[in-house]
Parts: sequence; C-alpha cells; structure tokens
Amino acid sequence: MYRNRILALFSGLIILSLLLGACAAPAPAATEVATEDDVATEEATEEAAPQTTRRGGWLDEIGMKVVGADSAITQIAAGDIDIYTSNLSRPQDVQASDAAGLERSFQYGIYYELTFNPAEFSTGVYNPFTNQAIRKAMNNLIDRDYINQEVYGGLGTPKFFSFVSAFPDYARHVDVIRGLEADLAYDPARAEAEISAALEADGAELVNGVWSHSGAPLNLIFLIRSDSDGTRVPVGDYVANQLESIGFEVTRQYGTSSELAALWVSGNAADGLWHIYTGAWGVGGITRDDAGDFQFFDSPDSAYGFTTLWQSFGNHIDPEYQALANDLANAAYSNLDERKEMVGRALQYSAEHAFHVWLIDGQAFSPWQPNVSVAFDLAAGVDINPLTTFTLRFDDREGGTLQWGTPDLFVEPANPIGGSNWTYDNQWQLLTRDSAVLLNPHTGIPLPQRIAGAEVYAQEGLPIGTTYDWVDLSFVDGNEVPAEAWIDWDPVAETFITVGEAYPDGLSSLIKTVVTYPSELYDRTWHDGSPMTVADFIMPAIMTFATGTEGSSIYDEAAAGGLAAFKGGFKGWNITSTDPLTIEYYTDVWTQDAELIAGAGAATLWPEYGYGNSGWHAIAAANLAEAAGDLAYTPDKAVVQETEQTNFVGGPSLEILAGYLQQAADEGYVPFAAVLGDYITADEASARYNNLLGFYADHGHVWAGVGPYILDQAFLVEKTAVLVHNADYTDLADKWSSFAAPKVATTEIDGSARVTVGEEATFDVLVSFAGDAYPANEISSVSYLLYDAEGALVETGEATPVADGHYTVTLSGASTSALGAGSNKLEVAVVVIPVSIPAFATFDFVTE
Repeated sequence: MYRNRILALFSGLIILSLLLGACAAPAPAATEVATEDDVATEEATEEAAPQTTRRGGWLDEIGMKVVGADSAITQIAAGDIDIYTSNLSRPQDVQASDAAGLERSFQYGIYYELTFNPAEFSTGVYNPFTNQAIRKAMNNLIDRDYINQEVYGGLGTPKFFSFVSAFPDYARHVDVIRGLEADLAYDPARAEAEISAALEADGAELVNGVWSHSGAPLNLIFLIRSDSDGTRVPVGDYVANQLESIGFEVTRQYGTSSELAALWVSGNAADGLWHIYTGAWGVGGITRDDAGDFQFFDSPDSAYGFTTLWQSFGNHIDPEYQALANDLANAAYSNLDERKEMVGRALQYSAEHAFHVWLIDGQAFSPWQPNVSVAFDLAAGVDINPLTTFTLRFDDREGGTLQWGTPDLFVEPANPIGGSNWTYDNQWQLLTRDSAVLLNPHTGIPLPQRIAGAEVYAQEGLPIGTTYDWVDLSFVDGNEVPAEAWIDWDPVAETFITVGEAYPDGLSSLIKTVVTYPSELYDRTWHDGSPMTVADFIMPAIMTFATGTEGSSIYDEAAAGGLAAFKGGFKGWNITSTDPLTIEYYTDVWTQDAELIAGAGAATLWPEYGYGNSGWHAIAAANLAEAAGDLAYTPDKAVVQETEQTNFVGGPSLEILAGYLQQAADEGYVPFAAVLGDYITADEASARYNNLLGFYADHGHVWAGVGPYILDQAFLVEKTAVLVHNADYTDLADKWSSFAAPKVATTEIDGSARVTVGEEATFDVLVSFAGDAYPANEISSVSYLLYDAEGALVETGEATPVADGHYTVTLSGASTSALGAGSNKLEVAVVVIPVSIPAFATFDFVTE
C-alpha cells in the first residue's frame, strides 16, 4: 500500500496526513538550520540539465501493463518493457539486473509486516487475534534474522516498529527502540507459552496437538500475496509454518493485491473471512518525522478509518493511546523533549497493542533500460515518486513511447475522495497530477512547484528552522485569527462558520502561514480543457468538512474520526486575495521544517483530495451521486448502503456520473452555492460539466487531472493503461532535470578489539561519501550507544568531532567498569544534512 504522507500534511483534505519533522539536530528557536548557502545541495548542477522548448512530460506516450516480478528483468532485457517501476528486493534480482547491464535505483521506503484482524466475528467463531496478548506474542514467534537472510539475502533490516530504520526518527529514538526490540525478539518457547496461556484463558484447549475452541479446530485464514516483489510467499509460508508448529491449523490463501484487497480493505472485517495479511507499505518520499505513524497504523482516526478493519482497531485501542496518537499527529507538544517522551510512550503502546507485527525494512530497487533516465527518490524510488512524472525520459530523444511494467493496475475503484491508495494505482495517478510543492527526493524537504512563495509566522520558542529561501520564517508572540476566517462547516446551510461566529472572544494560533500563488496560476487548464479557477481551491476546503460532518448530505461516518483529529489543531483559513491567490492558514500543528508547514495540503489548498487531483466540477457531480445514495466514495460506506463505490475510471459508476454531469450541465448547477456562488456563474458551471462530458466521450472515463500526462485509456479487465503527453502543460520539460546522485554517508568504526575494564577506551568513527571524507559542516550529529554482554543499553552520548569525516567516541574508565568482563557492542548513528538517510555502524569488542 501507499502512504501518501508527504504533501498533504496536517490536512483534513487528505486524512492520510501525517506530521513530518526535521532530519538535522534540533534547531534552536529563532535560528535557521543549514541553508543552501552553507551546504552543497544535490540539485545544483544546472549546466547538466537538458535544454528544451518542450512543455509537459518528456514522453509522447506511456503504456502501462501488468508484469510479474519474476519476469521483470527478463522483459526489460528483451525490450518488451523499458522500466519496471515497482520494488524488487531479492538478491538474485540485483544480480540479474547488473548482469543484463540495466540501470537501477535504490530506495529505503518499503517495509513489510503482518496485519492482524482483531474483529469479533459475526459468525460467532472465536478469533484468537482479538486477544492482545496473542498478537504481541507473535513477535517472539518470528525469527526476523532468518527471514532477512533466507528471503531477502541479508539486504533488509529486521524491523520491530513502523519507524523506518533508514529515516531520521529511528535514529532519534534508537535508544528507546533498542530496549523495546529486546522484549520483542525471537523467543519461540516464550511465544508458545504466552500464546497457550492466552488461548486457555479464552476457553481454547489443545487436543491431539491442535488448538480448538467450542469443539472446532482453530483454523487461521492467512492472506498471502502472490504477486508484488516475490518475497511475500516465502515470508507467509514461514509464518504459517511457525503457527502450525504451536498447534494452529492454517489455511494459506494466496492471491494478488486485487484479489486480497476485496477481503482486508474493502470487505467487512467482522465477516471472519481472514485473520492475517502479509502487508507491505511504501512512502511517497522521505519522512522527516514519523510521529504520526501511531495514528496512521493503530487508530480508527487513521486515513484508513474508512475501513472496517481500522474501525475494529478502535474496539481494542486504549483510549490513552488513541489520544496520545492524535496528539503526536497534531504536534500537541511544546518542545522536542516533550515530543521524545511522548514518542517513547507511544512506541510502548504500539508494541503492546500489536495490530501489526513488523518484519523487515527493505532495501529495494527498480530497473530500467540503459537509454532511459529518471530521478529516483531515496524513499519512494520510482513508482510513487512525484518527480518520476517530470524526469522520466529516453536519453537520446525527446518524445517516444515508453513501456512501463508494474505488478498490478486498477486494484480498487479510483476516486479523489476515498478511492484506491495502492501503489500500483498511484503510479498512473501521479502522472496525471500536479502539486503546490514537490519533495526534494534526497531530503524530503519541499521545493516550490506551483506556489510563488510563502511566509510562516511561528510562536516564539518553537524549534523551527528553514533550509531553502522560498519560505520567509518569522517568530511572533502569537497569531490572532481574523474574525472572517473559516473554521467550521454548517451542513444544513452549506456554508462556512467563521471564527467570529464560533469564537466571539477571539482565537489565536501557534502557526500562521501565508501562501501566495503566481498571477499565471489561472493560465492552467484541467485535462478536459476547463480553466483552473479559485473555486478549485475552495472546494477542497469544503470537502475537508462536508464528508465528516453529521447532517451533511454526503456524510460518511468513516470520515468523522479523521475530521475530528484534523479539527484538533486547525484554527482557520482566510483567503485574502483571489488574484494573485493568497491563502492564510492558522493552526497549532507544527513541524521543525518551515517548508513542510508552508507546503502542507491544508496550507496550500491545492486541489488534491488525498487520492488524486480534481476540478471542482467532477467533485460536484460525484457529490450529487453520493447524496442520492447511488454511489459512495469510500468502500465502507459502499458496503453499508449496498451500492457501488465511486470509480472515475471504469465500471457502473461512469454511467451514473455521466448522468449527474448532464443533469448539472442542464441546470447550470453551482455546488455549495452559499460559498461557491461568489466564484462560479451558472454559465461557467454548465461549460465545465460539458467539458468533462466531452472528455468522457473521448477517453471513456472522467479522471481529468492537471499534470503533464493525460490518462487516455484505462482497461480495467485487461489491466492496461495508456497515458499521453499533455501539450497544454505550462512548464518546460527540463524544470526538474538537475538532481545529482544522493550523498548517502558510509560509516565505519575502528578501535581496539580488547579493552581493559576500568580503563579509558577511544574509538574512531569515520564518515565518508564515494571514498572522500564527509564535510563536517554537512554532518548534523554523530551519536553512540553502548551495549553490554547481555545486550542491555548501558550508555548513550555524542561523538567528538576531530576533522572532516572523523569523530571519536571515548569511553571513560567508569563506563568500561560498568560493562564488566565480556563481549560488548558500540553502535553509532550518523545524521547528515544533504540526505535524510542516517548511517549506522557497529563495533564488537571484548572487555577483560
């Protein structure tokens, strides 16, 4: 699945929003972190950028088709496809790619886990995973080192929490994480004892070596993905074997993403059709703060709160954990020390609840032909990297038709509000999108794409800094929210409630952003030819509230929790100018990077709804169908009201949507007229609906984006798609062609392998890139952790800088005395500024 946690931060528009922070060491209040002037940035080689007069994407056409992971490299080598954008993780695939002379990316943003179904089954059949103790003990039943070596060839990293070990927050909290990992490590005897005790307490009994309950054997239905990167079948089989070894019967149900999603995502968890799923997640860019993970993965307030599975989490989650998860997602802390303490508690809660058992952080790659080039993201790689849209090309020519392979397509219905979030569907969606900002693929810090600039006014004392000069950061005593700002929604009058109405005594916020778009913003057109207008930016603000507010004609109960979480920090919007479009955003949610605050979806109001760009007119037609009960945006609501889930690209939805488009065109229908009536005339409305009807006639769907490529044809049964160049796109094709190789650090430790107890010991830490010493002014921190012979964490601290790329760790006599005699381990974590990928190294030594 795809975690779209990047550009929509703090936004109710995308309930997927998670809070991001900074990779660098905490910046003091009112000071800036390293800037472009201080550090050589990776996008500096303008002279290497191709020169062109071409606008839009580099390619004339992209053909997408389903290609299995096992045949991907063979098909590229044979010329059947030009690129395989999904993740490959097996060592044999690396070897085959190199042997074929292919180019490839490397990325760290994919990770693997087991998702449990903790729902009480409506059939009355006992579900052992309703028991928290059983879920937690599953950690001890699994040998992650075995999985890493046997399945991933040692290329991965054993994983116990959602935090990606290659991302900054893992390094920040490694001292807490290491201690918790010891409790969750492989211990099959302990796992069997604890699971047995919990089963017996629930009334189960072991009969002839098989667990039974109410006279029936306990048969676990295990959903095992048979597509993807080829690793989940062996992982699933291993886990199934482990479960069978302690007395469970296991039904191994193999299937593709499309087949299994119908059960674990779209299905009703309480139907009892499955118990465990082999999950994998990918992120759309480097996450500089993972504190929102706890809400995303464990809370019914998550982006996945619309699924019955995540709602079932709500029946088991400790209310204190749920509140803590929301506080972390909304940055409800006053300083970084408080945040660290909160994250530590949340990690403990997460381990205890164990809705997921985390397995492996993968290091994956995507291969392509030698005559193809693309800028890849250190987390997202190629497939869900927004820069792929703007940089994918043939080296020897402009234009051409590129053949794109992926494990699946059209996994679930696609609609911008609650449609498919699968990586395979995000691939074609991203090609049709544009955005207010784009992430630097090496640091995760936003760069301006559509906006002209931004200002951030932060409460004095907050540790916020800037890296780039497109954001102007100021510190203030407070931000008074203007009375005319919008803060809530009246579902009956269908109009915004202002701050003056809701808070007659006034309201203040910790953060105020001012985002300004350029005057040429309205020169852009949607793929159906409709001009972009200010109404396209106000509709997302309305939809933030409309689906989650009870009493609304399009109310969806599954959206209410996410909206409540968003409102916990939201303080208002105020549009001060429509030309140039200028948006003030007030919030108590903050992160350490001012660029992430200003680039958040709620700050920019870019017409991105979490599952795709859309013009207001497409949303208006879908809303009419939703209000009439003919369609539903989310799978949960579709199940409840027994109707079709809205699908903009295929299926029965299209005729229904076309009918409402025609009705709206005939009426000159202005949606939410109490608000949008100030920005849309009836004639303008009719013209836009007719434009989309014309697009539907030409392309067979209503997915009309605003990006460099147009979805020309979508074949849901055949699982193929054709995208074509958008000649009306305004940017030159080479706008984002200047990214160089990411400056990922390499770290090693040198020192004596034998240390005398009670004596001082010094170790050298060497940090380099491409064989050269890493500049000291590009290194944010070098910290160390010291473990004794029992694996217990004895000491943490900061290494001492000596020269470029050279640090030392000195252990005092008292420290070595505390170790006692035995085999010990020193670990260092290095955080650098040019890329948000920390480097780790360990050194074993003996004290005697």
